[in-house]
Amino acid sequence: MFRLISGVYLGWGLGANDAANIFGTGVASGVVKYRTAIILTAIFVLIGAYLEGAKGMETYGKLANMDMNTAFIASFAAAVTINVLTILALPVSTSQAIVGSILAIGIYTHSLSLKILTKVLLSWILNPIGAAIISYVLYRFLGHLIEGKVKNVRVWSMMMKIGFFAVGIYGSYTLGANNVANATGVFVKAGMLTPTMAAIVGGLSIGLGVLTFSKRVMMTVGKRITQMSDFAALIAVLGQDITVHIFTWIGVPVSTSQAIVGAVMGVGLVKSSKAINLKVLGNIGLGWLSTPTASLVIALIMLKLYSLIF
Repeated sequence: MFRLISGVYLGWGLGANDAANIFGTGVASGVVKYRTAIILTAIFVLIGAYLEGAKGMETYGKLANMDMNTAFIASFAAAVTINVLTILALPVSTSQAIVGSILAIGIYTHSLSLKILTKVLLSWILNPIGAAIISYVLYRFLGHLIEGKVKNVRVWSMMMKIGFFAVGIYGSYTLGANNVANATGVFVKAGMLTPTMAAIVGGLSIGLGVLTFSKRVMMTVGKRITQMSDFAALIAVLGQDITVHIFTWIGVPVSTSQAIVGAVMGVGLVKSSKAINLKVLGNIGLGWLSTPTASLVIALIMLKLYSLIF
């Protein structure tokens, strides 16, 4: 069972980084206390993982055949990729890292499913686009009904506080439901864990990352988003949450970081066509290429070394 350490490590890193996309705005703006945010995130990540996490695991299980050793290699290679690219300050996605390493397993064992791979790649492209569309529609509709209509400052502040708590809890749930497959999904295909046990182990490891090492990233990302108004930021996070949940139903884990970028641009488009930042889009594209490629290469090297040693 020591092989599970790589999955726990990967889940820990996922929680430490991706919690920022959930409660970062509320914490950075002072609406939600950091300690309250991480406790709620850890709780609802586990609930989401337990109730809906198996859907993404089914997709990963069909992508390539894996045993206990290749599952460990896939998970470990993804974790190393995330660490290296983060140090190099390059955009990184846990979903794309684990898919890159599973892709290496599939190539090495001649068991890669091109049908499932196509489904995953298409979801990566549609993720930020879908978030942009959803947040654009939400902001158009809800902004017309709510923004600027409430004149009492105290009432407005209370509405925003309730809103940030609501979307934060929903986002935590969808993070667990969608991304737990990244941490421990490979161990289901290898026969080491049942989907329920994988969801619990993955959910706990993500929650541990949230509780122990999320503050720095949360404040950084949150301040970047809070350059918008509170209401616009709230809609952006809600757009991200809905998008990620939709991909959970489809059964494909996606990047919350890329979803929030798309959602922010969607909100920005309501007021200006200049909201589409080509530099940001370039960073997303760089992440799509560099993350799975690096993970694939690292996994192939590990597979080769394993074959030479054993």
